[in-house]
Amino acid sequence: MTGRTHDLTAITALGIVVLAQPIRTVTLATAIVAVFANLVGGVTPDIDQPTAPLWRNLPAGKYFGRVFGLLNGGHRFLTHSLVGLALFGFAAHWFLVIISPIMAKVDIGLVWWAFMIGMASLLVMDTLTREGVPWLLPVPFKFGFPPIKSLRITTGKVVEKFAVFPILIIFNALLYFGNYDKIVSISRHIN
Repeated sequence: MTGRTHDLTAITALGIVVLAQPIRTVTLATAIVAVFANLVGGVTPDIDQPTAPLWRNLPAGKYFGRVFGLLNGGHRFLTHSLVGLALFGFAAHWFLVIISPIMAKVDIGLVWWAFMIGMASLLVMDTLTREGVPWLLPVPFKFGFPPIKSLRITTGKVVEKFAVFPILIIFNALLYFGNYDKIVSISRHIN
């Protein structure tokens, strides 16, 4: 999937989880940082390729990206598995604990969950592509859905652009319009 599809999927997954939970009071800072963390999580597993946005925005980033990709076994290997999800989850938690003193009004637990929801959404969406995802590393088998590879989505092609992305937009519109009252109530619980 392309970056924009992953971004939309991450926000969609976060919206589903937030709307499924009981309403709780959070700070505005927590809400903003959680949405940002969700978007970062939604593209984090793709840092195993030198063309990832992180590497493109750093001086000499494509070289770091190549080295990082090689160390991780290439694209859609370690970072696209349950082991990678756990490693990134641990690293993100450690990072959030370290920076928590400068973010006194931010609930790092909620931010961490938002990040993890974004990461999981990327893995789920990449499972729908022809390449699949090696969920159970060190077992190198890549899982895909549907099981017949020819029925899966090719990244960046017609089905993704003109079916998957528009369906996600329509789903979001229905999700948010259908839960308008709860969203208004949630917005009232942001301090």
